[in-house]
Amino acid sequence: MTSESGGNPPRFLPTDYRVYQPIMPDANILPSGLPRIESLEMRGIVKRFPGVLANDHVDFDVHAGEIHALLGENGAGKSTLMKILYGLYQPDEGQILLNGEPIAVHSPTDSIEHGIGMIHQHFMLVDNLSVAQNVALGLRSSREPRLDLDVVSARIRELADTYGLQVDPKATISKLAVGERQRVEIIKALYRGAALLVLDEPTAVLTPQEVDDIFIIFRNMAADGHALVFISHKLDEITSLTDRVTVLRDGKVVGARPTSEVTKRDLANMMVGREVLLERVKPPSKLGDVRLRLNDINAVNEDGRVVLKNVSFEVHSGEIVGVAGVSGNGQRPLAEVIAGLKDATSGRIELEGRDVTRLSPSQMFDAGLSYIPEERMHDGVIKDFSVSENFILQDHVRAPYSRGIFLRFKQIERRSAELIKEYNVKTPSQDTPVKNLSGGNIQKLILARELARQPQVLIAAQPTRGVDIGATEYIHNQLLQQRAEGLATLLISEDLDEVKALSDRIIVLFGGEIMGIVDNTTVTIEELGLMMAGERRMEPQTDVPVGTSGS
Repeated sequence: MTSESGGNPPRFLPTDYRVYQPIMPDANILPSGLPRIESLEMRGIVKRFPGVLANDHVDFDVHAGEIHALLGENGAGKSTLMKILYGLYQPDEGQILLNGEPIAVHSPTDSIEHGIGMIHQHFMLVDNLSVAQNVALGLRSSREPRLDLDVVSARIRELADTYGLQVDPKATISKLAVGERQRVEIIKALYRGAALLVLDEPTAVLTPQEVDDIFIIFRNMAADGHALVFISHKLDEITSLTDRVTVLRDGKVVGARPTSEVTKRDLANMMVGREVLLERVKPPSKLGDVRLRLNDINAVNEDGRVVLKNVSFEVHSGEIVGVAGVSGNGQRPLAEVIAGLKDATSGRIELEGRDVTRLSPSQMFDAGLSYIPEERMHDGVIKDFSVSENFILQDHVRAPYSRGIFLRFKQIERRSAELIKEYNVKTPSQDTPVKNLSGGNIQKLILARELARQPQVLIAAQPTRGVDIGATEYIHNQLLQQRAEGLATLLISEDLDEVKALSDRIIVLFGGEIMGIVDNTTVTIEELGLMMAGERRMEPQTDVPVGTSGS
C-alpha cells in the first residue's frame, strides 16, 4: 500500500501498528488511542467564486464530546465551509484553529494529519475489494513490499469493538448492506486517525432501523470524546441527535443555538427567512378509475441481473402511490420501464386501460404520461438550452408551439412567461441557460413543463432530491393540488419522510421485488423499515375500492 502523497502515514497512527497497544484511559486520549481534539474553530471564513460569495465571514466551532449540526438550504455555503475544513478548498480570508492554535489545511492529507475526517454522502468504497483492503487503500504497509492485511484486520476489529461498528474485515463491500457500508466508512476514518468527523448526510440511504443504529454509534462516539459535525436536511434528525446547530443562509451565519432551545419550525424559518409550512393537511382522496396498471413486470440490467421481479400494482385517479426503498432496489428501473426508456422482459403495462408495454417515450407522452426523472441535469433538461427552450422540449413539434416546420416564438414566449409566473421559477429571463439556475428552480421548471401537459399519470422520481426546503414545500403543494384535481401520481422517493407526507398507499421495493403495498395511515415506520431491509413481507394490496380515503 502506498500513500498518494508518497509521505509518511498520518501522525495519529501508532508508528508500529503491527503491535498496537491501546493507551490507558486519559483525558487527552480517546478510547481508540487517538489524541483528543478539544476544539476546532473556523473564524471569519470567506470564500468567493466567480459571481458568488459562498462564505461571508463565517464563524463556526465544534468541541470534544459534541455533535454540532450544520444546517442550510442548497447554496447556503455549508458544503463549501466543510470542503475548506477538509482541505478541498482554500479560504480567501479567515483561519482555522485547532485547540486554540492556527493550522494550515492545504489538502485532505493535511486535514487527516490533524485528526479531521469526513464521511461523504456517497460512499468512497471500491465494491470488489474487501473491508480491510478498502480501509488500507492509499496507506503505506508496515512491512513493505508485502501487504499487512492481517494487521489492518486486527485494528479494524479493535475499532469495531470499541465503537460497536460490527463488520467483518474479510467481507467484500459489494456483499454488504448499505448500513454496513456506512460503518466501513466510519472505521476507515477512525483508522486514519480522525478525532473529529464531518458527517455529510450520513443517513440519506439508510432504513429507519439503520438510522437508529448509527445514531447510537454517533452518541457513543461523542460520549467518548469525539467531536462530530452533522450535516442533514432532516430536521427531525437534527433535533433528536445534535447538541448545537448553526444555520447558514446566503453564505452567512444567521444563528447558532443549543438544539434544545429551538423547534423544527424555528430552524426552517431561519433557513428560508420566512414562515415555512412543515405539516401538510392532506384531505381525503377521491379515487377514480385505475389510470396505471402493472402486471407481473420483470426487467434486467445491462449485465443480465434481475432488477424488477413480478412487479404488479395499480394507481387510481386522485391518489398518490409512494414507492419506498433503499437506493438501488429497483426504483430507477421501475420509473424507466413505465416511461418507455427501458424494456421489460415480460409483463404488461396499461395506461387508461390501453396496453402501452412496448411504446417509446414519445408515444407514452402522447398516451397521457408525464415523467419527472431523478437525474434532472442528465435526463430532465438540456443545460445549455434556455428556460423557454426547455419548457417545450417534448412539445415543440405540436400546436401551439409550432406550425408545420416553423416554431411560433410569440406563443412560446407567452406560454413560458405564464409557467414561470405560475410555478414561481426564479430566473433572470426566459433566455437564461438552465445551467445558471439553482437546483430548486430547475426542478420547478421540469414540474411546470410536465404538469402543463395535463397528463393522466405522473411519474415523479425523486422530485425534491437536492432541493432546498422552500422549493420542496412548493413542489409538495403542487403534487397535492394535482391529486385533488384527479391526477394519478406514482411518487418514487428515497426520502421516507416525503413518501409518508404525500402518499395514500406505499409500495416497498427490495431487490426489485414488492415487499408490500400498504395503507399509509396504518403502516408504521418500523414496518416500512423492515420491508425496506427485506426482513418482512406484507401481503400486497393490489387494488383499492373506488371512493376510499387516502388520509
